[in-house]
Amino acid sequence: MKFTISWLKDHLDTEASVDDIAEACTDLGLEVEEITNPMDRLGAFTLAKVTHAEKHPDADRLRVCTVQTNEGEKQIVCGAPNAREGITVVLAKPGDYVPGIDVTLSVGKIRGVESHGMMASERELELSEEHDGIIELPSGEVGEKFVDWLAANDPTKVDPVIEIAITPNRPDALGVRGIARDLAARGLGTLKPLKEHKVEGSFDSPINVTIDEDTKDEAHVFMGRLIKGVKNGPSPAWLQARLKAIGLRPISALVDITNFFTYDMNRPLHVFDADKVKGDLRVHRSKGGETLMGLDEKEYTFPEGAVVISDAEGIESIGGIMGGLPTGCTEETTNVFLEAAVWDTIQIAKTGRALKINSDARYRNERGIDPAYNAPAIEAATQMILDLCGGEPSNVVTAGEVPDVARAYKLDTDRVQSLVGMDIPADEQRATLTALGFELNGDMAHVPSWRPDVLGEADLVEEVARVASLTKLVGKPLPRAHVGVPKAILTPMQKREGIARRTVAALGYNECVTYSFIDQASAERFGTGGDEVALANPISSEMSHMRPSLLPGLLQAAARNQARGFMDLALFEVGPVFSGGEPDEYEQMVTGILVGNTGPRDRFGARRPVDTYDAKADVEAVLNAIGAPAKLTFVRDMNAWWHPGRSAKLGLGPKNILGAFGELHPKTISEMDVKGPVVAFAVHLAKVPFPKAKGTGRAALGASDLQPVERDFAFVVDANVEAINLVNAAAGADKALITDVNVFDEFIGGSLGEGKKSLAITVRMQPRNATLTDKDIEAVSAKIVQKVEKATGGTLRS
Repeated sequence: MKFTISWLKDHLDTEASVDDIAEACTDLGLEVEEITNPMDRLGAFTLAKVTHAEKHPDADRLRVCTVQTNEGEKQIVCGAPNAREGITVVLAKPGDYVPGIDVTLSVGKIRGVESHGMMASERELELSEEHDGIIELPSGEVGEKFVDWLAANDPTKVDPVIEIAITPNRPDALGVRGIARDLAARGLGTLKPLKEHKVEGSFDSPINVTIDEDTKDEAHVFMGRLIKGVKNGPSPAWLQARLKAIGLRPISALVDITNFFTYDMNRPLHVFDADKVKGDLRVHRSKGGETLMGLDEKEYTFPEGAVVISDAEGIESIGGIMGGLPTGCTEETTNVFLEAAVWDTIQIAKTGRALKINSDARYRNERGIDPAYNAPAIEAATQMILDLCGGEPSNVVTAGEVPDVARAYKLDTDRVQSLVGMDIPADEQRATLTALGFELNGDMAHVPSWRPDVLGEADLVEEVARVASLTKLVGKPLPRAHVGVPKAILTPMQKREGIARRTVAALGYNECVTYSFIDQASAERFGTGGDEVALANPISSEMSHMRPSLLPGLLQAAARNQARGFMDLALFEVGPVFSGGEPDEYEQMVTGILVGNTGPRDRFGARRPVDTYDAKADVEAVLNAIGAPAKLTFVRDMNAWWHPGRSAKLGLGPKNILGAFGELHPKTISEMDVKGPVVAFAVHLAKVPFPKAKGTGRAALGASDLQPVERDFAFVVDANVEAINLVNAAAGADKALITDVNVFDEFIGGSLGEGKKSLAITVRMQPRNATLTDKDIEAVSAKIVQKVEKATGGTLRS
């Protein structure tokens, strides 16, 4: 929405500056996008007077002029035919930038004669296209600023233009008067009363109007009148200047008048050439397939149900959007039919979208115009047509009824503090609403017809706060519920999530945040794809189910990265996975994947494919960081998407699984379009036991001053026995004395026979109270052998 300051002053009596007006508009919610101020580019130019002019010695068409300036007399060479002694001119001095020719002046020589500046034409100052001669001013003093002279004598030439962005809820600000009303309520001036017009018709209109019964919900009221004997032609200079300033092309007086009301009062109007209208006008729905050549000289084919205006021979106009070329007004128009109507906003939007028309009329009608201004609009427009074009008006014909939009809401002045946090006196609140056009009857505020956005008591508070300025809102800290140090905000689970996230990131992984929705095939591949996790209304076929695992999203991210040339990846995510649709059928997990190789190629040959032990090390680091016990059991019973021989579960027992790690099944990564190898880990965050102690203190260090003892054992076990089970069995022989058990050798084959292997372990025993004797060591060793034999079926290797 564009408007000029002089146009604004038609409605607002103000002395505010352009900057003050722009700042107030933005603060009121009418955000200023651009200010075009001609004074900015004309500020350097001053008035001067030619005291002497003579022919250039070496050029017939040039004159050497002596010019009186505020810096004394200057010599200027000029080629304008009207350069002569005694005229007042506009002077551009050396160093001044002349916008019309895009040149910064300097002292120069023209045919051997020095010239200290130039006397400007209107085109050189971008005031008009006139360039036949230099500007001659009828008045003005030497040294006076040219912009000051224009402001006093020809203000339209230096009229600033402001462009504002209008939100969809403020259609009233699509008219200059609506903007003026807001500024007046802010205190930047006084809103001028709107002049009322009442034009008496001298005859009945030969063109009548009807609205079909099934169209009355889309076309509320249609008013029109015939004005005969008009003389159409160019509109007056002031009207053309206003339209040009906001970027509109003047067409003719009749059309320019309708454009003027569109921007002045947010009131789209339309004029028909009455001599081209056959019979009466009828507002109705289109059957579909009809065509019309619009005023933009494009042919439109109507969908079924579009609201159109027809005469006896066919469709002549698209209701509320655009008129038709066959009945458009031209300079030959002598009889005009003026239309003012109120349309259903949704119908206008649907028809405009279907026909792909973006006109000023559609833009305003689909947002909502003032229905109560329909009759005053046709009277005011008639008066302007009579003033500019002459003619004789008929009586007004009307079809339909003006919709009743009257409504009122209670003004609770105390709610401002609770809703906005500002203390605004009740009298100021009432004065603000009155200035915005609300009528107050006790505590009830009656909403003006031009404000369709006010639909409740909270909207009244918003209007008050908006005009009072939300920039005055002072931030205040919330009161503390308890005195002293505030309690922790994060729950233990939230703290654990943060620790896990930081730990995995420190291991070199990049965090991903993927959708909680995946396609059905992926859901079935990684757990469940049944109705229990299916969405009732998915946004796409690729997001039809809640994810049962974080792996699908990570693998899809890996596939997208590999498609762009990134083959080696370390990705992780922390988020929920779902086993059903009930509120408690989900859990938080942290999952990571390693894809490709451990690093880039180098001359040392350190690069290798990622393997199961990389994932094992990472999952153990995460479990250790979130407080999992150090000794965990390994379970081989894996889900189908894991490689059966290169993966395992970690837990406190077979029924309490804390996580899993290993290589993903080749079939799985192939189906996900990922180039392997891929290893992964997953941790069930909630299943790791939380510490029982509430405090943050640590136990005292239990270091011993006695010499530890290490003993080595070698056991022959079946080839399928996991080393961890042997280690755990040995460590359980004496939990107080044995502090560490490590595997240091594995031997397969040879004299052991097929299906057997030898595992050698080192057991470290740390006494606390007394040095261990040989007898003590032998007793513990016997327990170790007994425990291992019972747990694994192995025997001590001789």
